[in-house]
Amino acid sequence: MPLLRTELARRVAGDLEDGWCVNVGIGAPLLLPGQPTPGKEILYHCEHGLLGVGPPPEGEPDPDITDAGKNPVTLLAGAAAFDSSVSFAIARGGRLDLCVLGALQVGEHGDLANWLVPGGNPGVGGAMDLAVGARRVWVMMNHVDKQGNAKLRKACTFPLTGVGVVDRVYTDLAVFEFTGGVLTLRERAPGVRLEEIAALTEATYTVDLWNRGAAA
Repeated sequence: MPLLRTELARRVAGDLEDGWCVNVGIGAPLLLPGQPTPGKEILYHCEHGLLGVGPPPEGEPDPDITDAGKNPVTLLAGAAAFDSSVSFAIARGGRLDLCVLGALQVGEHGDLANWLVPGGNPGVGGAMDLAVGARRVWVMMNHVDKQGNAKLRKACTFPLTGVGVVDRVYTDLAVFEFTGGVLTLRERAPGVRLEEIAALTEATYTVDLWNRGAAA
């Protein structure tokens, strides 16, 4: 069964490492600060100028404290707020251990398209800076689009955000990793069969499941 968005966020959060500085992009990645990471201190970064973001507030939100998607968040002890020039200096300077982005398409060689559907309004924002500036780039997305088309493709048909920048892809059906430039299936969502993943994936990939996470 495909993972729900919150389940996918919990799955991604489980792979974060203690001490990482992690940028969360617009869309599903914004759920990450609200996920538990027992025994780990994760410093979440938002591109508009926040570092040390926590989960949404339980009470009345402060309208001036939001994530990149304008959703209310909290600031943890020691958090910092700064202007966008400092925020992008962090991204461009290689200070981000990880950037988690949504995607429209991912190519089988790690190309990323996540900012423009042809015919739509252009708005790349900071995606290009984040994709090339972070030490690692993970994508968090549904396996297929609203029309049922594969989002893991042989080659992206939408304008690219970055070439060969993606390290891992987490979808509601599976986890993929680029190892030596080769797209590799690492994990299935519980109850999802290999045949189902193959039928909904256009990209060529190999199968080498992690023992720690492979579904029965």
